[in-house]
Amino acid sequence: MNFLSYNAQWVLLSTLLLGMAAGVVGVLSYWKRQSLMSDTLSHAALPGVVLGFIAVGTKQLPAMLIGAAISALIGAWLVLWIRSSSRVKEDAAMGIVLSVFFGLGIMLLTYANRMPGGGQSGLDNFIFGQAASMVRSDVMLLTILAISVIFLVYLFFKEWKLALFDPSYAQGLGLSVKSMNILYTSLLVLVIVIGIQAVGVILIAALMIIPAVSARYWTDSFGRMLVLSAIFGGGAGVCGTLLSTLGKGWPTGPFIVVAAAAMFVISLLLGTSKGLLVILYQRKRAQLKRQNTILAEQAVEGGRG
Repeated sequence: MNFLSYNAQWVLLSTLLLGMAAGVVGVLSYWKRQSLMSDTLSHAALPGVVLGFIAVGTKQLPAMLIGAAISALIGAWLVLWIRSSSRVKEDAAMGIVLSVFFGLGIMLLTYANRMPGGGQSGLDNFIFGQAASMVRSDVMLLTILAISVIFLVYLFFKEWKLALFDPSYAQGLGLSVKSMNILYTSLLVLVIVIGIQAVGVILIAALMIIPAVSARYWTDSFGRMLVLSAIFGGGAGVCGTLLSTLGKGWPTGPFIVVAAAAMFVISLLLGTSKGLLVILYQRKRAQLKRQNTILAEQAVEGGRG
């Protein structure tokens, strides 16, 4: 780590924990079949970021993150409201909220950039992320929030398994599925909030979706999938951050997503559970076994004749 500056080491720690937190929450989204929800809420957070800046007048991360959280929660509520009060399907409701909120965010961003000092605020970095712009206080805040997310997923591990895979049985045991859904949405929003500065509102969804899907190619176990997704997410965060330090002004977020995509390609091909090459090998082996069985049966029949 001696080749990294002091600030870069803090950024590396934050992207490691961010990737791990995004990975474990991404598994919950995967099994709830709501992977698009992370993309929706990340785009819905942009208006809140800009409104937080406008309200304070300067770039203060806590105010902007609070604004992002409120905006994302409103987006989640709107998705549920559209679903329950109309015939619009969930994916269409997510698409509506995503596009409207992101358009609103761009409008507010244009207005904020014309404010005194707005052009130097660095608000544009929240679209694609700019981890290098974070200072130690920002990193400490994001680190605490990321650790909290990971801890809550671990703490309610048994409850997640029940609520995700057998909600009727969970309700019979007295577990409130509604409360678990609220907790899930809160964790999803929290990961989006802590990741938008490092990865950006556009790419944070990829950091939640790709590690979880990659982990699925290696195991059928929910617990092992959580661990593997955290490893893939954290690994992508570290690799992307290190790659971005090789050039001047290179954005960290895109490199993190590219690193996650590389892990997905490896998992797609070599995953021991559903990897394409592994499945091909198993089919060839089964075909060869059938051929040997047929030849053996023919040899037995020939001997009898």
